[in-house]
Amino acid sequence: MAEMNRRRALQLLAALGTTGLAAGCGSGDDTTEQAPAGSPIKIGLIVPGGGPNKVIGEEITNGFQLFLSLHSQQLGGHPVTLVPAEEGNSAATGKAAVDRLLKEGVLALTGVVDPVVMTGIRDTVEQARVPLIGSNASPATLQGVVYIWRTSYVLDEPGVALGQYLRQNLDASSRIAIFGTQGPGSQDVVAGFRRGYEQGRRLTEDPIYTPDYATPSKRAYAGPIRKALERKPDAVFCHYSGPQAVQFVKQLYDEGYRGPVYAPGFLTEGTVLDQLDDGEKGRDRQLIERFGIETALNYSADLNNTANRVFASAYRKTFNASPTTYAMASYDAALVLDKAIRLVGRDPSPQQVNLALGKIGQVDSPRGSWQFNQPRTPQQKWYLRKVQLDGRMLSNVVINELATLG
Repeated sequence: MAEMNRRRALQLLAALGTTGLAAGCGSGDDTTEQAPAGSPIKIGLIVPGGGPNKVIGEEITNGFQLFLSLHSQQLGGHPVTLVPAEEGNSAATGKAAVDRLLKEGVLALTGVVDPVVMTGIRDTVEQARVPLIGSNASPATLQGVVYIWRTSYVLDEPGVALGQYLRQNLDASSRIAIFGTQGPGSQDVVAGFRRGYEQGRRLTEDPIYTPDYATPSKRAYAGPIRKALERKPDAVFCHYSGPQAVQFVKQLYDEGYRGPVYAPGFLTEGTVLDQLDDGEKGRDRQLIERFGIETALNYSADLNNTANRVFASAYRKTFNASPTTYAMASYDAALVLDKAIRLVGRDPSPQQVNLALGKIGQVDSPRGSWQFNQPRTPQQKWYLRKVQLDGRMLSNVVINELATLG
C-alpha cells in the first residue's frame, strides 16, 4: 500500500461535495481552515491488506481518511501524511509494521485489527513511547499500558452487556448454547458473558470453540451445531464475524435450529447481512425475521445524534455504504488525535501527544458522548440492536440501550 497522497484526498473531497464538507466542518472545533498550519506530521496506520480481516482493515482506513478529508487533511492544525503498514496475523508481522513506521518518524500509530497482533506489539510500542490509538476491539489482558489507547472497546464488554440483558429476560431454567472461535477473542467474550449472566444463576452448557477458519466451508460448523442442538437449547449465544458469521448462521438454520440468536455486534456487522439476505421469500430472511438475531454493540448507523448524522451521511456519500463500528472507531481515533495534537501546539512530540490524550475529556462521537477511563478505553453506552427490515433490506436497528460500561 502506498502513502495516502493528494490525489486520494481530492477524490474523497470530490465525493463528499461542498455540502457534506460544510456540514462536517460546522462545529466549534473545526478551526483548521482559519488557523495557520503547523509543521507536517506523519501518522502510522496498521491494518491487514489481505486475509479474513481485510474488509475490517478497509473500513478502519476509510474512517480515518474520512475524518482527514472533512478537516482539510489536518490533525490539530498540522498537515498529515497517513502511512499504512501491513499488520499481518502474528506478533512478528505486527512488530515489523511498528518498527517500519517508527523509522518513518511517525508522531502516533493507529489501527490494529487482530487481538493477537495488539498483544504482540505491546512491548514495542511501550518502549518506543509513541502513542497507539487502537481502533478495533482489544483483548481483556491488555492492562497496565501507558502508550496504548483504544477507541473501540474491550472484548469482554459486549458479553457482559448481553449477559446482563439475558439474565433479566430469560427464565432461569433456560439452556443457552455458546459458540465461538478458538483463541483469546472468543474466550474474552464468553468470560464477559458469564460475568453478566451468572449472578444468582449458572450457565449449564460448556462453550463450544470451533477452528478459526479464514474461509469456512458450507459444512464447517454442522457437527458442533448438531451436538449442541441435541441438548435442545432455548437460545444461542455466539461470537463470529465476517465469512464465519455468514456460514455459522446459515448452518445453524440448516441443522434445524429455530430460536433466537444473541451475539456481539460483529455477527451482523459489515457485509454479513447482505450475504444472509436471500430475498423476500428466502428461508434465511424469513427465519431471521421470525426468530430474531439481537446483538450488542457500541454503535449503530441509525443513531440519532448530530455527530452521527454528519458522519453517517458523509460516509455513505463517500463510500456508498453504511458505516460500521470499525469505521466509526477509526474516525474517533482521528478525532482524539486531532484534539490531543491541538492541545500540544505547534511542535508536538509523541510523549506530549500521549499526555494530552489524557486531558481531552468528553468526546462528541457518532456513537454518543464518551471519555477515556483509567485503562485508556472508552466509558460508553452499549446498544441492543435487532436485525429488522429497513425498507427492503435487512438492517441492524437499535431497539434499546443496554448499559454504560468501561
